[in-house]
Amino acid sequence: MQIVDINCSKKYQIRIEKGIIENLGSILNEYSAVSKFCIITDKNVMGIYEEKINHVLLKCNSEIIYYVIEPGEKSKSGEAYLEILEFLAKNEFTRTDMLIAFGGGVVGDLAGFVAASYLRGIDFIQIPTTILAAVDSSVGGKTAINLKAGKNLAGAFHQPVMVICDSEMFNTLTKDVRRDGFAEVIKYGIINDAELFDKLSENVDIEVIIKKSVLAKAKLVEEDEFDTGSRRLLNLGHTFGHAIEIAGEYRYSHGEAVAMGIMIVSKAAVAKGYLAKNDYDKIKNLISSYEFDLEPEFTAEKLYEIMLLDKKREGKSITVVVPFAIGDSRLVKLKLEEAKEYLVEGLKQGAQWM
Repeated sequence: MQIVDINCSKKYQIRIEKGIIENLGSILNEYSAVSKFCIITDKNVMGIYEEKINHVLLKCNSEIIYYVIEPGEKSKSGEAYLEILEFLAKNEFTRTDMLIAFGGGVVGDLAGFVAASYLRGIDFIQIPTTILAAVDSSVGGKTAINLKAGKNLAGAFHQPVMVICDSEMFNTLTKDVRRDGFAEVIKYGIINDAELFDKLSENVDIEVIIKKSVLAKAKLVEEDEFDTGSRRLLNLGHTFGHAIEIAGEYRYSHGEAVAMGIMIVSKAAVAKGYLAKNDYDKIKNLISSYEFDLEPEFTAEKLYEIMLLDKKREGKSITVVVPFAIGDSRLVKLKLEEAKEYLVEGLKQGAQWM
């Protein structure tokens, strides 16, 4: 078993092991004061794991109830959030009861925000079923739902009490969903772990990749739990990536959008003289090797309009994460018109660029 200790305002463990879900009933019994668990999941995950989960939870001494949502980003809504709160109240959930987020990033973000706000905060466990959730959204305590105006605009910081990561679950993922997770792993390599970046070109065990990714994120989360400084480096590719997601009405997955966001800001960084062309080529080649699209069909003007609603905007400026080298990304505060220039440079094609 790979174990990562997270030392934030609430200390907790990330347990990474193939087949660990078989021990879920016994793990939940570690929380002897909990009389009731609510597992929040989606229909896709439930369709795959319902029989197994029901079997392993026979060993759990507490009552188990389920709340199943529709899969996909559209379930990260105010409507779904309020429905779950009403469900918990109807089932007489108390502060000593606990939620379990069993699914991908949408489930984790939604369930985490419910846990952060129901009765002003109850405990929850993350069980990520995708690589993306395992290396990103399940770690660090960010929870959120989307608003019509933009992505993740309503949320809270609320750390889980444990993250349980069963690498065997990733065998059920489609190629595209599996690939999505590696966009975030590539991101960590570019931010602060050149060794991790290099390992992605090798045939490395998935548990090792997950642990190294979690450690890369944990370092920044522990330094800056509430996202006021260095933790914002984790937004590499996300400022432009979120705009791509919204412009496409979420037909691009999060991983696809982040990969394109990384490409845009990396190309702009070369044009601005921050990033060496050689490092840009390495980033482009690695992202291409995972068969990601390298650029969206949207104009810089379209993405800029959406970016103006980004939660990272501060008045007439916005902070963008810019790669200066592989393993060395930095926060750069830009005036809004400068951010638009980054989009223009990052979307130039062929002979227009370099």
